[in-house]
Amino acid sequence: MSILFAVTTGLMFGLGVFQMLRRDLVKAAMGFYIVFTAVNLFMLSAGVFDGQVPAYTDQAANGQPSDPVVQSLILTAVVIGFGSYALLLGMINVAANRFKSVDSHEVDQLKG
Repeated sequence: MSILFAVTTGLMFGLGVFQMLRRDLVKAAMGFYIVFTAVNLFMLSAGVFDGQVPAYTDQAANGQPSDPVVQSLILTAVVIGFGSYALLLGMINVAANRFKSVDSHEVDQLKG
């Protein structure tokens, strides 16, 4: 099960990076969110208690408590990711309204 979880997380990360490199700003934003979800899944899978029990199991199943630090970090990361994703979509909306395009190569006046 952990091999399947690792492969799925790696595929999500690769798909997200591929989407972030696209010209379309909306697809790049979706790629950002996919990468962020893959990083959260990686943190969940890496946060093991005693090296034997995953962080998402409960105490009744195996007698060992799960690690609450990993769960609280992921919850915090989800909230921060949602806020940054909303800000990113807002900036894409402003750029699309101003330049009448969501293609990043046509938006050339964003230089500081």
